[in-house]
Amino acid sequence: MERLQKVISNSGIASRRKAEELILAGKVKVNGQIIRTLCTKVSNKDCIEVENTIISQEPKEYYLLNKPRGIVTTTKDEKNRKTVVDLINTTTRIYPVGRLDYDTTGLIILTNDGNFANILMHPKYEIEKVYIAKLKGIIKGEQINKLKSGIEIEEGVVVNAKRVKLKKTDAKTNTSIVQITITEGKNHQIKKMFKAVGFEVIKLKREKIAFFDLKDLQSGEFRKLTPKEISKVYNLEK
Repeated sequence: MERLQKVISNSGIASRRKAEELILAGKVKVNGQIIRTLCTKVSNKDCIEVENTIISQEPKEYYLLNKPRGIVTTTKDEKNRKTVVDLINTTTRIYPVGRLDYDTTGLIILTNDGNFANILMHPKYEIEKVYIAKLKGIIKGEQINKLKSGIEIEEGVVVNAKRVKLKKTDAKTNTSIVQITITEGKNHQIKKMFKAVGFEVIKLKREKIAFFDLKDLQSGEFRKLTPKEISKVYNLEK
């Protein structure tokens, strides 16, 4: 049994707050009866209508994908490019948690559980995301310290890396390999951070989100999350 507003929110048609407003306004029915109380709990056997539209209560699904380059992080693409959802073998309406750029590879989670996704994305939980970046140029300690202490990536937008570790430099190819950990999730954040200290990101891969990692997953492969992993994410909310 789950609270009615949570079920509505998880269906994707409204936020939790909007769902509560709809309930209080008498625009939600459960098994044909108008519901106006926020403490109402429902099961997947109940018929829920929101503004006369029946919502679907699909079973929850959770996947971890190793995203290849050239795949769009969305559910549909107006240019008909392949999306991360296309790589998952399911008929359930899942969606990506956060995003990775078209040319960025690595770990991304997909689900149809809105509350689960919110825990992983909400800034207050400070979920760590670990990336490996290949840079054009040889990065120095001074630039690394700037990334950690805080740097402006847009006017009035200052971010910082939680950790930065130089993995390798190559004088012949004039490149650096850097591991960087962030807790924010702003658009193109890693690329903008390195650009702000004078470096172009040639390749970018996300290796970890929270306690999730790619392990033996090859590019384009996916797996289902275990019940233990799902519970562990929900424990972050407590």
